[in-house]
Amino acid sequence: MENELVERAVTSACSGDIRLAGGPVIGVVGPTASGKSELAQAIAQSIGGEVVSADAMQVYRGMDIGTGKVPLSERRVPHQGLDLVNPGEAYSAALFQTYARSCFSECDRRGSRTILCGGTGFYVRAAIDDYSFPKGEQVENPVRERWNAYALFNGPQALWDQLNAVDPASAGIIPPNDVKRVVRAFELREDGTSYAVQKAKLASIEQLYPVVLIGLRVTPSVLNERIEKRVDEMFAQGLVDEVTHLLDQGFRSALTAQQAIGYKEVVAALDGECTMDEAATRIKTATRHYAKRQRTWFRKDKRIVWINADDADSARMLAESLPIIARADEAYHAWVGQDDSSVQRSAASFRNDTKGEHD
Repeated sequence: MENELVERAVTSACSGDIRLAGGPVIGVVGPTASGKSELAQAIAQSIGGEVVSADAMQVYRGMDIGTGKVPLSERRVPHQGLDLVNPGEAYSAALFQTYARSCFSECDRRGSRTILCGGTGFYVRAAIDDYSFPKGEQVENPVRERWNAYALFNGPQALWDQLNAVDPASAGIIPPNDVKRVVRAFELREDGTSYAVQKAKLASIEQLYPVVLIGLRVTPSVLNERIEKRVDEMFAQGLVDEVTHLLDQGFRSALTAQQAIGYKEVVAALDGECTMDEAATRIKTATRHYAKRQRTWFRKDKRIVWINADDADSARMLAESLPIIARADEAYHAWVGQDDSSVQRSAASFRNDTKGEHD
């Protein structure tokens, strides 16, 4: 099994068209509450790197406790990808792609390694794979504005019904209450394609950046216990005050969005729709469901080297990760030193050479 993990890491490290002087991007992925942030920082400290967050909610300023951002006082290395826009401001995987790749280049220029850390699987893939976004993914899109307004006045179900009437294939794979993706489907139609087609293409998109992906696997029952504890800690740390402050700043629509787990439930309690204890229970349930979706997403990526994270022992996980990264780095630097005709042979040769060492 150890040899298989090394081979997997070497293969993804020696793939893609982009070259980075320092070595492959190191990705730390997995479901929420699996321990990604701590391991990412530990790796960054060990190899001289910076953390780039790949979390679709941590880009929002002021949404700190509910999104699980590493507090400033606990950041032992530089962190990028946090607090990029105000709550409710348009942001997308396309914008993150541009941002993350600029971070890769800047880190490499500074002689620092990039540790891409996050649970938003599409953001991770957008950053490292050769994914091209239609122009509809950018900001100031009139199609998006029109259909968002339609949803606001007529409700999510009516919006989904409109999509189902013109693009049933896409509607069939988008929940009716997922306004963001339904609107995205209309944008893609405007660009001459469809959400269903784009989703199908995702599986065949080639890798662009060299990468070593380390995934944290946690037994579901253990992860559920962690989620319960994390939500209780969020309330103890001041989640209600954070939500109240954001409401006072005029960010209600952002906090009540479908994807704003931890915020929309507290808003409902503050509005008298439920008790705060009921809000906490709803957050725990929604987070468990989200973690399940994350596991499903990452399970499909065969490049990921999985490490057991049931014991939450970051020192052990670091000790398991560093030799894998070192092997991949060695293979990568041998690979980039070859001409194009021998690149794949070099990577394959390295993999064969390491087999006997781990049997």
